[in-house]
Amino acid sequence: MSCLTCVEHPLIEHHLCALRSTATPASEFRNAVRRLATILGVYATLDLPTRSKPFATPLCETSGHELDTHVGIVPILRAGLGMVDPILDLIPDASVWHLGLYRDEETAQPVGYYDKLPEHNPPDIALVVDPMLATGGSIEMVVQRLCRWGVNEIRVISLIASQQGVDRLRRDFPQVAVFVAAIDPELNDHAYIVPGLGDAGDRIFQTPQND
Repeated sequence: MSCLTCVEHPLIEHHLCALRSTATPASEFRNAVRRLATILGVYATLDLPTRSKPFATPLCETSGHELDTHVGIVPILRAGLGMVDPILDLIPDASVWHLGLYRDEETAQPVGYYDKLPEHNPPDIALVVDPMLATGGSIEMVVQRLCRWGVNEIRVISLIASQQGVDRLRRDFPQVAVFVAAIDPELNDHAYIVPGLGDAGDRIFQTPQND
């Protein structure tokens, strides 16, 4: 699997318009996040290992395949919460582990504030979900934490990434697969993605911008 996949699909282009537009109300913004997360989730799980499973249909005995791996979903609080349910719809048996980081507005650096990962039993594959991959600092902190926990395979799902953030993650963690719906060219002076969508957490939860 390639370390970077920018998924091209007409539905992604369609829902990105709603995601970016300032005219989109919070309810439709949340729906656009869910729809894009679902599409990216399908691509991010294309090669999950499976095992054969025999079963009976109403007509005969047959067999199929079921997942043969422990998947953990790791949303970065708080904006990542908007992407958890659509991934759980795809993988209902996945576990969910939360890591909380906030952005220091003066330095634009991430600061950790919540970490309840257990000492043992890490998932085989962790899907890190966060709508924005801007500087890459938050994702790096989470990847480092998951590596210390003992996760062998980490995949990142973000809706919009900056080129700078993607380059940083590929340089520092080339083994981590990244799935995005769009890569924007730059960050502004406040380290926000341009053209981007603003603050994903504020728009999902209807809180004042930069509050």
